[in-house]
Amino acid sequence: MKNNSLSNLQQRVITGLLGALLMVTGMVYSAWSFGILFFLITILATHEFYKLVRLDGNNPLHWLGTIVSGMVFMGTYWVASGSLETKYLTLIFPLLSLVFLIKLYKKEQKPFVNIAFTFLGIIYVTFPLSLLNFIAFENQVFNYQIVSGCLFLLWGSDTGAYFAGTTLGKKKLFERISPKKSWEGLFGGFILSLIVAFMLSYFYVSIPLWKWVVLSLLIVICGTYGDLVESLFKRSLNVKDSGTLLPGHGGLLDRFDGLLLSSPFLATFMVLTQ
Repeated sequence: MKNNSLSNLQQRVITGLLGALLMVTGMVYSAWSFGILFFLITILATHEFYKLVRLDGNNPLHWLGTIVSGMVFMGTYWVASGSLETKYLTLIFPLLSLVFLIKLYKKEQKPFVNIAFTFLGIIYVTFPLSLLNFIAFENQVFNYQIVSGCLFLLWGSDTGAYFAGTTLGKKKLFERISPKKSWEGLFGGFILSLIVAFMLSYFYVSIPLWKWVVLSLLIVICGTYGDLVESLFKRSLNVKDSGTLLPGHGGLLDRFDGLLLSSPFLATFMVLTQ
């Protein structure tokens, strides 16, 4: 059966199940499979970001930004795993400086707008995904439970919000940015995410229940804002989806928008409470 003969919900479910299976396998199998999985997600999501901003007539340094993004992710992966000293991350900054030098030799009307978008792709997409390395590695030891648990909480929040919003949603949450989002959806996401947190505490015993509850709250609140931020970004470019890679879900930025804003808070919380 072709994708266009499937309903949007069917496409969402099929893509979601296959994607979840791939991601869980990658996170659980080994530290290296986790690294490869999120390295690919990082460079593809950054590439997707640059493609989007080019639709509005901007000209960021697409490939340099994507290459630097891959280096940032792998650099933080090796630092978090204890394979690389932190000082070597400074090698990334000379590469970032090349953005100014390259644009100096290009004739453009608004070079600093394009410079800004080049850096924004790294700040908005790459840094948050790279921080997952500090969640996955605790004292340089890989622990799939916490990082995969955070993804389960996010999926629970998204699923609860989707079904509660579509069936019960009446009171708009932030109509100016996202007309479909509702307070009922927010509470639905919170309830299902909290249920997932309690379930995780029984199977993933690396951290106590109270930490899972805090992670759940951070994911629901920050993830919701992350979704709104990405909606604002897409509205400013007049596009519906960030891409077409994931049928029923859009692009990678559509699927991981909640993670982009929540991961800095999750990583900070986990590092400070070790």
